[in-house]
Amino acid sequence: MKKQIVRTEEAPNSPLYSQAVRVGSTLYVSGTVGIDIATGQMAGATIHEQTRQALRNCKAIVEAGGGKLDDVVQVTVLLANPADFAGMNQEYAKVFTVDPPARAVAKLGVEMPNVLVSIMMTAHVEG
Repeated sequence: MKKQIVRTEEAPNSPLYSQAVRVGSTLYVSGTVGIDIATGQMAGATIHEQTRQALRNCKAIVEAGGGKLDDVVQVTVLLANPADFAGMNQEYAKVFTVDPPARAVAKLGVEMPNVLVSIMMTAHVEG
């Protein structure tokens, strides 16, 4: 199977990596942060604001890859500060309300100024 690069203007992008790559029915979404594409800035300074925006950005990428959030089977959340776990969970629970995907949470291993959270997803997309 050939890989398909997924790109949308509805989420932040970089020349250094693809927003997502789809191979067959599997969609791999790159680590996505809480940048508001309307402003080009972080959506806010709190874990709540950044998690909300990062999840919106991931949703846009998943949809660009032909899927929906219900198709997400695995999520990895990287936190700059482990103390933000509870706040991230509050926002995450608003998105994945029923039958949530498998998930791992770890400490962000690189320092990125003003970035509190990065979220990666894997989805199984039909069609």
